[in-house]
Amino acid sequence: MKTRFKFAAGLIGTLALACTASAALKEGAKAPEFSLPAYLAGKPFTFDLDGALKKGPVVVYFFPAANTSGCNLEAHLFSEAVDKFKAHGATVIGVTAGNTDQLAEFSKNTETCGGKFPVAADDGAKIAKEYDAVLPMKPGWSNRTSYVIGQNGNVVHVYSDINPKQHVTETLSAVESLEHAGH
Repeated sequence: MKTRFKFAAGLIGTLALACTASAALKEGAKAPEFSLPAYLAGKPFTFDLDGALKKGPVVVYFFPAANTSGCNLEAHLFSEAVDKFKAHGATVIGVTAGNTDQLAEFSKNTETCGGKFPVAADDGAKIAKEYDAVLPMKPGWSNRTSYVIGQNGNVVHVYSDINPKQHVTETLSAVESLEHAGH
């Protein structure tokens, strides 16, 4: 019985470490640069983080997969708030490694992005790995983690929660704080 208990305790500890190991980049860290194939209102283009940062802060939100219930909700919430982000000079980009073949349609669907902001395909979760935003139970997909990146290229805010409901509130508040701080 003691052996089983020790094994279970060890397993729980290992799982806890695995979750910690997949923690997001920390505030103040340099955000990894990336260029990815993306879609805006169904039209393909290349999203370049460096180019976007020249215009203002960037909200990079990773989501697990296009056309899944939580991701659809999150995209819809961002689409409803995108004008508020733009009013503060911020660009919003959704990035996913899941169902990337569906992103063109996802980007124009009024139930998701509604053509209001771009979504980018991160095949193989390469960028998600650089951002420590990989879904632990499905390593080929990105986790639900949102970053606000200041114009200097540093992460100024991180919010990671599989529940999509607070990502817009968290990131918009951080963008507003940036503006008030004079960044």
